Amino acid sequence: MLHDRVLVEVDPQEGERRSSGGIVIPATAAMGAQRLAWSRVVAVGPHARAVETGDRVLFDPTEKAEVEVQGETYVVMRERDVHAVAAERLEPESTGLYL
Repeated sequence: MLHDRVLVEVDPQEGERRSSGGIVIPATAAMGAQRLAWSRVVAVGPHARAVETGDRVLFDPTEKAEVEVQGETYVVMRERDVHAVAAERLEPESTGLYL
């Protein structure tokens, strides 16, 4: 990865969701609100400061660039396009979530 780019793996279950009543909601259904997605970071560029490999990041899936590497689908984005980072490397009393 170059500069401040972040590579995250796409969750194959991200497309459809289930309601609290068990109804399957397809990815194509318009919910009226923008929905952000969580993904795990696979690689980061040398200028990324707040994100490390293994972190979970929250991003807008409508502003993504997908790439396929050896049959796996990944998303490439700039670090500034990450809305939140969930990291396990923080102190025990910390929430582990940066917004």
